[in-house]
Amino acid sequence: MRNLSKLPVSYCLAAFLCLLGAAGCDDTAKHAVQVRPTEIKPVPEQATPPSSRAVLSSLPLPTRPVGLIDPAPPSGVDSILSYAMWAFEAGQQDFRAGHLTKARQDFDLAVDTLLGSGLDLKSDPRLLAAFQRIVDTVSSQEFAAFREGDGFSELKAEAAPIDQIPEIGVPAPGSLDPKLAASAERELAGLPHDFPLIVNEYVLVYLNFFQTPRGRAIVETGLRRAGRYRPMIEQVLDEEGLPHDLIYMAQAESAFQPTAVSKARAVGLWQFMSGRAREYGLHHTWWIDERQDPLKSTRAAAKHLHDLYDLFGDWYLAMAAYDSGPGNVQKAIERTGYADFWELYKRNVLPKETRNYVPIILALTLIAKDPGRYGIELTPEPVRMADSVKPGRPIDLRLVAETIDVDVLELRALNPELLRMVTPNDPGYELRLPAGTAERFLAEIADIPQEKWVSWRLHRIEEGETLTEVARKFRVTAAAIADANGLDSHAPLPTGEKLIIPAVTGPDMALGKLTYYRVRKGDTVAGVAEEFSVTAEDIVKWNHLTGGRISRGMRLRVYPGGMAAHSRAAAPGTSAPVTPTVVATAAPPQAAPPAAAVVHKVEPGETLWSIAKTYRTTAEALRAANKFLFTRPLQVGDQLMILPPH
Repeated sequence: MRNLSKLPVSYCLAAFLCLLGAAGCDDTAKHAVQVRPTEIKPVPEQATPPSSRAVLSSLPLPTRPVGLIDPAPPSGVDSILSYAMWAFEAGQQDFRAGHLTKARQDFDLAVDTLLGSGLDLKSDPRLLAAFQRIVDTVSSQEFAAFREGDGFSELKAEAAPIDQIPEIGVPAPGSLDPKLAASAERELAGLPHDFPLIVNEYVLVYLNFFQTPRGRAIVETGLRRAGRYRPMIEQVLDEEGLPHDLIYMAQAESAFQPTAVSKARAVGLWQFMSGRAREYGLHHTWWIDERQDPLKSTRAAAKHLHDLYDLFGDWYLAMAAYDSGPGNVQKAIERTGYADFWELYKRNVLPKETRNYVPIILALTLIAKDPGRYGIELTPEPVRMADSVKPGRPIDLRLVAETIDVDVLELRALNPELLRMVTPNDPGYELRLPAGTAERFLAEIADIPQEKWVSWRLHRIEEGETLTEVARKFRVTAAAIADANGLDSHAPLPTGEKLIIPAVTGPDMALGKLTYYRVRKGDTVAGVAEEFSVTAEDIVKWNHLTGGRISRGMRLRVYPGGMAAHSRAAAPGTSAPVTPTVVATAAPPQAAPPAAAVVHKVEPGETLWSIAKTYRTTAEALRAANKFLFTRPLQVGDQLMILPPH
């Protein structure tokens, strides 16, 4: 059997198409490895046999064989399914923990088990459904981190939803649904609002679009995610003296996705371009982009909108200027003599995107204020409560996650301004942790030498694991692990305890890994040094600069944060240990269980999915009733509140 760990996901997708009987599959499989993964789309929904979703519910629950890293190859359909799904679940757990290499191996094992079984996957709907689920998951955008490399590689951004909304021109007479117009007008008459709302043909055409499957998906995603940020945004708008309804600009711009990036390279909840971001105090360095910081970018957007309203005295013109710049709006007013957005729209003197921008926001505002009227039923995501700590020096998010036993994805969601999996080399940087975990983080991180915070890891011992198995998993020697933890290499490992794993990522993860920077217009040596958390003297020395001058187009050698301690002469005092500190803590609200609720104690082998099935509810409902599940995985012994189905 060919080793799939060396093949791109496109190979698996091609194999799946062959299973479905696609024309030319022999040729497709033969040449699949030549297709770039970025060009491969996940298998469409309609490619799944009609019964496959139901079939998935019958798959055996995977359990990890005690004491084994890779259990013996299975035989028989049920055993093959159980083995493949065990590997798949293990891959998901490793991915969430940030063990990307191990996760890749697990996913490859799952696919290899099915393809190498000798069975015709089409002959059993369970086999085919399991295969599609694995391939769809691995090929999804969420798992693009497999191509990220080490923790210093830049993390991927999300496409901005504003780019997914088409430009829709003036509707033809009689083309709009009169019932939609009547409904919107009735809604407007009864809606409280602190921002001018209007229903006209330009707004109605977008109300109509947001009823289509494509438009509805954008609306639902944004309204669901808005729950995380609404209290914070409304507080900032209050403090800046702005209407609360301006929050729906963020719904239109980014659907409340902090890492959204538009085709024009605007970034964040409020889609700031780099120049405007600098004007309002948002910093962008090699380590962070504050346009992706929800609080800081909201504050900057509020100040910018306040300035625009002071300039134009009209919210529609202010929004148009936010989109295309105040200069374009001022020129349109001077050209026509009209300081009225709808007149400028009709006279076609604003950019197309800007003409549509205001109607889009008004349509989204109407829907968001009464989503049920438009057939949208959803539960907003809860606010993420957080503690803030100052690590004092760079630290890998995966190590942080392991100290407090949370998903690394949760840490990334709490700190979206980070461009890498490593925090900046800035003593003042504040890292947000799930509420109630700051003290635990400080206690556990004290066991790791500070200079190893970007290369060492932690691992919780599973039942039956041996030192050799752990060493093989992390590609280090058993002796190195035993030495780092003061263990007898022959003694059994205590289940549930944590091991320090030394140098799991090799020498390339040392702080200061060489990178190259292309000098842009206006750059200075001091500016480049600040962006990479080094000194101007470092830039001059590393690049043998004469007179300390740089020019546009130069390619500079840079060691972000400074070269590793063993390979550079540190300035006096720079290598002194730092003391991580807690900046602020916030305890998540505790709610008493409703009288009709059932409390379930989690047993070994149970998953959120299996518990939901037992109680005839959903995993989403379990998370909503047990807020801690938004901050960490399910654990044995957890007390789950099970609400009765509505």
